Amino acid sequence: MKVLLVEDSDADARLVREMLRETQRSNVDLVHAWKLGEALNLLRSESFDVVLLDLGLPDVMGLDALAPVQAAVPDIPIVVLSGHNDDTLALQAVQNGAQDYLMKGEGDGALLTRALRYAVERKRTEQHIHHLAHHDGLTNLPNRRLLMDRLEHSLAMMRRANRLLAVVFMDLDHFKPVNDTFGHSVGDQALLEVASRLRACVRESDTVARIGGDEFTVLLPDVSSVDDVQRFANKLMHAISPPMSIGGRQISVSASMGISLFPWDGDNAEVLLRCADAAMYQAKQQGSEAALFYSGSPHQPMPERLHVMQGLRRAVEQDEFVLHYQPRVDAGDWTVCGVETLVRWNHPELGLLYPSRFIPLAEEMGMIVPIGEWVLHHACRQVGEWNGTRPGAPLRLSVNLSSREFGHRRVQSTVERALGDTHFSPRWLELELTEGGLMRNELETSETLRGLHDMGIGIAIDDFGTGYSSLGRLRNFPIDALKIDRSFVRDITSSAGDAAIVAAIITMAHGMGLRVTAEGVEAHDQRTLLTTQGCDEMQGFLFGHPVAPEQLVSSLLETESSVVLN
Repeated sequence: MKVLLVEDSDADARLVREMLRETQRSNVDLVHAWKLGEALNLLRSESFDVVLLDLGLPDVMGLDALAPVQAAVPDIPIVVLSGHNDDTLALQAVQNGAQDYLMKGEGDGALLTRALRYAVERKRTEQHIHHLAHHDGLTNLPNRRLLMDRLEHSLAMMRRANRLLAVVFMDLDHFKPVNDTFGHSVGDQALLEVASRLRACVRESDTVARIGGDEFTVLLPDVSSVDDVQRFANKLMHAISPPMSIGGRQISVSASMGISLFPWDGDNAEVLLRCADAAMYQAKQQGSEAALFYSGSPHQPMPERLHVMQGLRRAVEQDEFVLHYQPRVDAGDWTVCGVETLVRWNHPELGLLYPSRFIPLAEEMGMIVPIGEWVLHHACRQVGEWNGTRPGAPLRLSVNLSSREFGHRRVQSTVERALGDTHFSPRWLELELTEGGLMRNELETSETLRGLHDMGIGIAIDDFGTGYSSLGRLRNFPIDALKIDRSFVRDITSSAGDAAIVAAIITMAHGMGLRVTAEGVEAHDQRTLLTTQGCDEMQGFLFGHPVAPEQLVSSLLETESSVVLN
């Protein structure tokens, strides 16, 4: 048994070593680390069976030492070695992941060795129980519980990255006669073979799960296109269809498959799985070996996404996109100081589509750049006309850039051309980029942003607080403004935590010379608290919904807060 002792006291470390030596059968290889940082380096480079951890280290104190060790080696048990005879602390240590809590100087070498060995066995038992709770007993594939956990985790990543995710729900066709004719042992062998074939088809990042009987589900995060998902479904069909040789018998099975896609078919695990199940049922109706995308209705001959995919190229050529504008107000005098432009697609068959229904697919098809150019030109022209006729300071125009659009090498020349064609002043243009888009390629992004900033264009970080950047990292970029995500604003008056987060963002942003806009303001008490906290601008339904240009009448653009709020 190889033990890592993390202890900063020479005397205590010597005592542990002597205790282990006095037990002839202990057969313990002891490695000593003085600090937590040194211990973490050893854990990354060597294999250990158990960690014997002191809670009073030079670089970390108390139970805070447990989490870094668990993160580095989640499968290795931890035994706490403490000089404090404290039952509460001992209980908290175990609740935080330690296998045992031992007092320094108590007991002998046999007791210490036994505690270490028991900790290893308890950890193995915990892992075995956890595995059984999350895996199918026959195929050892993830079960429904683990599938849902992984699906929720993948959805969180796909939301941040603005990427597609697919769920394939599969049911074997006419499998009951296999069990009835040849017996359940042969049926089990057939299921094992199907599981093996499915595993051979997927990437390391994918998940194949058995969720019951002859039903399997495949989770495909970060897919490139709808066509790729269709090709993958065909690959699964071809993998399953060859006959299996089981007990001297040739057994053939096929499968019906239903496919749902994030973000079109749903935004949470339960909905996506339900949609894939519904699509599988429709595939069953068509006969064996069919794979259908979720269409929303059994009477709808073609899924919506295929309508969208076929119509996107035509939409730019035939001018089917329209722009809506949402006002932003100055928290000082409550006048409208700017507008954010939001693109909509007036689809000839599906009606008015919001960005979540077509932007992800436009990115995968390579259509986001021409759509972005169209939005920028038309928004600059429209707001330029308003600024030429309304009294007072010009409106600041905010335009969102997707990470794909921003990463395009022509983004700066595209902006220059739009400003030149429309004679819109760069001083009143603000480009919004999400945290994920900002951090995707920091060096290239920083250079592009500086080029745009040198033109006099403002740069804002949209949905701040939901990504993985920090205000400290933002110092590397020429940022002018932050937009606090609506998820923090929503509960700002009822959640002390959200209120503290918003106040901290505003204070630190002002310290860096950044302007702060709060998104999603819908109530007067939210407005009041944000004003008290020093927020510069606000945007949300309280001040106006996104509306078509003709609805954003001149009286609204000139008004004081009393009119806006009514």
